[in-house]
Amino acid sequence: METSRTPSASSVPPPARYRHLLPPLLLLLLLSCCAPGLGGSPPSPANSGHDYCVIGAGPAGLQMGYFLQQAQRDYVIYERTNQSGSFYSVYPRHRRLISINKRYTGRLNAEFNLRHDWNSLLSHDPALLFQHFSQDFFPDADAMVRYLNEYTNRLGLRVRYNTEVRQLRRHPPTAATPHYHFTFTDQHASMYTCRHVIVATGLGEPNKPIFRGSDLLLGYEDLPIDPTFYTAKNVLILGRGNAAFETADAIYGHTNVVHMMSRSRARLSWSTHYVGDLRAVNNNLLDTYQLKSLDGVLESSVEDMVLERKRGKIYVKYPGDPSSVPPTTPRSTIRPEQQDMEEESEYDNFSLREGYDCVLRCLGFKFDHTIFHNSTFPGHGSQRSRLNFKYPAIKHNYEARNVPGLYFAGTITHSLDYRKSAGGFIHGFRYTVRVLHRLLEWRHEGVRWPVSSYSTRDLLNVLIRRINQASATYQMFSVLADIVIFRDGGDSFELLEEFPVQLLARLQEMTGREAGPVVVLVMEYGPDFSGPGKDTFRLDRAIGDPHEAHRSNFLHPVLYFYHRLPTEAEMLHKWDKLLLPKPARLHHVVEDFVTEWTAQQSHILPLRRFLQTVTTRDLRHFYAHTCLLHALTHTRPPPTCVMQGRRGIWHSKGISEHCQNTHAQARNQTSTTTDLPTLFRSTAASTSPLASATS
Repeated sequence: METSRTPSASSVPPPARYRHLLPPLLLLLLLSCCAPGLGGSPPSPANSGHDYCVIGAGPAGLQMGYFLQQAQRDYVIYERTNQSGSFYSVYPRHRRLISINKRYTGRLNAEFNLRHDWNSLLSHDPALLFQHFSQDFFPDADAMVRYLNEYTNRLGLRVRYNTEVRQLRRHPPTAATPHYHFTFTDQHASMYTCRHVIVATGLGEPNKPIFRGSDLLLGYEDLPIDPTFYTAKNVLILGRGNAAFETADAIYGHTNVVHMMSRSRARLSWSTHYVGDLRAVNNNLLDTYQLKSLDGVLESSVEDMVLERKRGKIYVKYPGDPSSVPPTTPRSTIRPEQQDMEEESEYDNFSLREGYDCVLRCLGFKFDHTIFHNSTFPGHGSQRSRLNFKYPAIKHNYEARNVPGLYFAGTITHSLDYRKSAGGFIHGFRYTVRVLHRLLEWRHEGVRWPVSSYSTRDLLNVLIRRINQASATYQMFSVLADIVIFRDGGDSFELLEEFPVQLLARLQEMTGREAGPVVVLVMEYGPDFSGPGKDTFRLDRAIGDPHEAHRSNFLHPVLYFYHRLPTEAEMLHKWDKLLLPKPARLHHVVEDFVTEWTAQQSHILPLRRFLQTVTTRDLRHFYAHTCLLHALTHTRPPPTCVMQGRRGIWHSKGISEHCQNTHAQARNQTSTTTDLPTLFRSTAASTSPLASATS
């Protein structure tokens, strides 16, 4: 007898109308189990070891991943969230980036165009230029998120998402592992092993000073971005950087007043030439302040303040400063004689005496050290106290000062060029990441720093091209330099591009390239161009006379010639106003309004004479007819008149001797009808290789 039973849930067939969805659902389930995240090549299992572990899938981490992948190294990028560039999914809070997206320059040269592209990462794919992701000059941050994830997926970078690095620790060599290595765990207590670690997490920890009343602050990371929240309110903003002014710019059309306070005065980037200072796109509140429309900016210490809430308002005061004590009784209840006394008091005009409805903390970000085990803590960065906790302590080769094998990339290396160059921003650190990769290739893989070899006769043309096209030395001015290394007694040279200026004394050690006499090409601003009390729009701000090129204020090329590399002692004791130690020869190329150093008389001629002096060679270039004239009047030709790889008109004997022999042979002939034009034609025929020569 057959027994009927109710089928289990697993045995019940799906309704017919849902059966067509099963294949796609199974595929999605399979991908969710096997895929590491949103795109990229699948990395190895969690417990396997890797040669290079990159922490952070932001712009710097992805850029390092690209170079490691191009070099076919064993690497993985670890990202704590589920997408690349997660910082930009939150910040800036009001979504407008201040990195310019200049899509048109009038040039087709890709390297030149990168001088004015502040958002693109380096790659071999022209489709991965940021201009294809946004048409805005100041793009939306969401466009950066899309760009970074497309960069990850299109290049197949190996990223492990949803992996939070904890307890990063360095282990010394042992009998089992003869080399040092690193380990760390994730949020699931899984263990990871790495030979070298590159931290590229950026500055993601908000600065939160602790003082009495600091619990009343609204932080930049979670403040309301709807401007109607601030309607008819008095607002105090702590900070004077772009985050603070970006917030003020977003709300000041709705508020009663916006006051801004920080420990030092606002610095304007167009005045200081530092891209991290206040940008013009954010500084509208300065207008309403200077034009007396209730808003204001003032300087005072944030850490020393006290906030108190009274009668529904937040009041600011400073202990020990009687002028900062707010009134305790509403003015409407004060008797007339008391009001007169208060008006006569010398302490009744405290700048922040009015209460505020909200106080916003917009004090920037710092490096998060919590990923490190105590034994591997890299220490704090700069000697300047205000940077002491902002950056990790690193050396000029981007390695931690006290943890060998631990490297840093991106914004967190900005302590090396803080307020001097662009190393804290994409258009700067995309190049310093490449520098770090080249240093790692030589130190750990035995691959020397790449160079290009040329004949010395091409020196002028090569340098002119680099001066006018190179993006790395242009963006990382005063930090990265092109090094000309002379070979073969000066007959040839190697060009070593984009080397850190501060490591010049260790060039051979860091690159694997021997060096004798060198020319260092670096871009610099004049030492007196900006500073306290400087007028950057003064009438004499620009120099046009090549004889006064050393007084150039704006960005311009500077060349240092050394018979030998400077020593580390010389690097430490250089004159303050010189970027490098005193050279044997120094040459400034005069500044140019459009930053194009191609003027024959003002730029090229003085540069050629400098190079001729240091190489003791004639570097002029000639047309064929000029070379012929030299052939008839000189015994030694200019180098550029001898075709490379061919036999020129100058054989082992001078042209004058050649002409004399030809004339003597003509006199000894039985026929005496040879005249001067015939001799000239004969000589000209022997110079036929020069007919195709150009300048």
